[in-house]
Amino acid sequence: MIPGEKTFNKNILIAVDDSENARRAVSYVSRLLAGVKGFKILILHVISQPEEDYFSTSAEKEKWFNKYKLKVDEMLENYRQVLIDGGFTPQDISVRSTLRYCPSLSECILAEQDKTQYSTIVVGRQGLSRSEEFLFGSISSKIVNHARNCTVWVVE
Repeated sequence: MIPGEKTFNKNILIAVDDSENARRAVSYVSRLLAGVKGFKILILHVISQPEEDYFSTSAEKEKWFNKYKLKVDEMLENYRQVLIDGGFTPQDISVRSTLRYCPSLSECILAEQDKTQYSTIVVGRQGLSRSEEFLFGSISSKIVNHARNCTVWVVE
């Protein structure tokens, strides 16, 4: 090991949503590492709730969250199945959805990576034009620019 070099592990965090770019990211990991032993995968979705005043009652908010959580759980299971079909063992794949607890989605993804110590983050490229990316920012760009002690794969 080179002095000062960080420890490498075969743990990969795939940050997903229900976009085509996220599907390609999961598929890419599945095809690239098909059958290679020793990798642990975490499929992560950060739930971004509407603003507090979007709901007129807490019951409405709870109903929205429960419905959305079912949709997210199904999406995560579908992604998990893609990896299993690609040769990963079920015990090497975990899924997690978390409520957004950071100012931005990219910060939540980086916080999860920091907490879990996964050495690779995989994200799908958002597909924004240059002007849209300048105005709104890009989750993948922010992750690339702010990630530390890990590798970032941006899949297009």
